Amino acid sequence: MVLRLAAAALIRRPLRTFLTALGIAVAVASTVVFLSLGEGLRQAFRTELGGIGPDLQVGYGDFSESAFNAVPELPIELADALAADAARFGIERVVPMLLYLRSGLTPTSAVVFQGLPADVDVSGIYSGLTIVEGRGLDASDAGAAVAIAGEQAAARAGLVLGDVLRLNPRASFEIVGIVRASGGLIDNTVVVPLGALQRAIDIEDRVTTLLVDLIDPERIDEAAEAIRAAYPDLSVQTQSDLLSVVERGLAISDVVRLGISAIALIVGAIAVANTMLMSVFERTREFGVVRAVGARPRFLFGLVLVEAVALSLVGAAFGVVLGQAGVWAVNAVADDLIGLAVAAITPRLVGFAVAVATVMGLTAGLLPAARAARIPIAVALARE
Repeated sequence: MVLRLAAAALIRRPLRTFLTALGIAVAVASTVVFLSLGEGLRQAFRTELGGIGPDLQVGYGDFSESAFNAVPELPIELADALAADAARFGIERVVPMLLYLRSGLTPTSAVVFQGLPADVDVSGIYSGLTIVEGRGLDASDAGAAVAIAGEQAAARAGLVLGDVLRLNPRASFEIVGIVRASGGLIDNTVVVPLGALQRAIDIEDRVTTLLVDLIDPERIDEAAEAIRAAYPDLSVQTQSDLLSVVERGLAISDVVRLGISAIALIVGAIAVANTMLMSVFERTREFGVVRAVGARPRFLFGLVLVEAVALSLVGAAFGVVLGQAGVWAVNAVADDLIGLAVAAITPRLVGFAVAVATVMGLTAGLLPAARAARIPIAVALARE
């Protein structure tokens, strides 16, 4: 009965109900879009980092901080030192890698160059790598001005086979292949011979990081601890370490996004409270009649509270749909710029949105419900 009366009260004022529900929908949609960025980025980073084949990455400091330093800091001689101690650490191979970001005024003009030894099988570093067009790099390309481009990077920069990609005024690279991988950084980078990239940026004795493959990947923690003990100045990171760094950063950003969303949610709650207060004022005589025929104050309290929650849930339903459209738009832009879907709606996120709407309705309905329950019968019946 309470549900039927609550629905009838909302339907009797369609315009006010629609506008209030719309305000709630916008608030919930903004929350969904903001929080979906965290969900999408988590999935994207897991996919991207999961496509990096090496068991360990050795460098100075966190990889996330040192990857795009203007000047790489890791002496390349350390690769030979680790290789010489391969039996001690259970190392199968050590691959030096140099990352260099060619910045640009727009996202499409920025290019990430990745230098790897030309004789290294890139498919051993990135899982699921396939050549879409052209060829890969081989030992004969050592020091040559050639490059293979990740499919996303090529599409973003408009590169095709035979194009010449300029790194700086002194160095350019001819695109000899376009590749695709099931995950990993290569889809969004341009791979060139390590020696050629070092020469182009005039740094021939240092690299960004060392990629280390182990003979027994199950002993990854043991190997990492042994390398840290032997080289205390270096940082040794596993994929789980990288993901934990990313997770901490995303958790902080989640708090920031939730704080921004809270402003919209507060505005939505105020709209619900205002609508319900106006409804209580306009229905004072109606509530008096209901009390006069035997209804208790708690019945009116529950009735108004149910109306507020129902209004919030209707708005939340539209908000989730609107949020899905916003996520689609965000991903369309992100896919065009960086080739990644950065937002995702998950069941956990939908559940959170519904829970927030329920709490918002309950909170916003308390004051109007209490006011309705306290209306004296005589005063209510005397109201014109």
